[in-house]
Amino acid sequence: MSQDSPSSNEALLTALHRQLERIAHALETATGTAAVSFPEDAPAYRWERRQGPFGGGRLVPIENPALIRFDDLRNVDRQRQAIERNTRQFVAGRPANNVLLTGARGTGKSSLVKACLQAFHDEGLRLIEIDKEDLADLRQVVALIRQRPERFILFCDDLSFEEGEGGYKALKTALDGSLTGAAANMLIYATSNRRHLLPEKMSENLEARPGENGEIHPGDTTEEKVSLSERFGLWLSFYPFTQDDYLRAVDQWLRYFGFSDGEAAALRDEAVLWSRTRGARSGRIAWQFARDQAGRRS
Repeated sequence: MSQDSPSSNEALLTALHRQLERIAHALETATGTAAVSFPEDAPAYRWERRQGPFGGGRLVPIENPALIRFDDLRNVDRQRQAIERNTRQFVAGRPANNVLLTGARGTGKSSLVKACLQAFHDEGLRLIEIDKEDLADLRQVVALIRQRPERFILFCDDLSFEEGEGGYKALKTALDGSLTGAAANMLIYATSNRRHLLPEKMSENLEARPGENGEIHPGDTTEEKVSLSERFGLWLSFYPFTQDDYLRAVDQWLRYFGFSDGEAAALRDEAVLWSRTRGARSGRIAWQFARDQAGRRS
């Protein structure tokens, strides 16, 4: 019975080693654990999730993001001062908080975050937009930017979770629950119409009674929900506009489009009618009215 020579055994081991390396690389790519290079510098990025069962993704540069100036916003002076101060501390390398902006629709929550990028981009601030469905990839995003010299705001717009969704656990970990800690050069800014990000039920206030699903301590569920929003160090609340607030916003945006003060004043009745047909008053509706008027005049 012949024996293989040492040289043939060595060649076989080498071939097996190379095959294992190829398999490992393929698995890393499929599961999203392979190293992802940071793209070219841009003002903002969007996290794009890879299609497939294993998740993972990449940062896609946004060369010309839609920005807004702080001075273009009305009726949010207190909120503006707080988020501007917090962001200035952050870009200067001083302690700063993650921010949760909650409240009425169209009142300037997302616009304030975009205004932060416009104001502090030249000082090294960058924005990464991520959908709530992709929050499971937060660990990859953090690993990708941790050693970068820039300062990053991870922006999740219109954030809320329904019963059974698991993305909030990844968000809790990224905020301050991980043993490795959050990246020193990253903050999370999120907007939501829900104060605690998760649906709340009347039964959750009945601590003394068992839950409808047989839960002995329904109050523990409430604590779990509240604990997510409490991990944001800075809460900013936004409220519906009064008619005067709305008309001031209309005047601001009409002047932005080149209308004179007299022309803006003459359009106030139309602006009020516009808001009534929409059933609400907000900065967004004021902006839409001004765009409509500017388009007609052009």
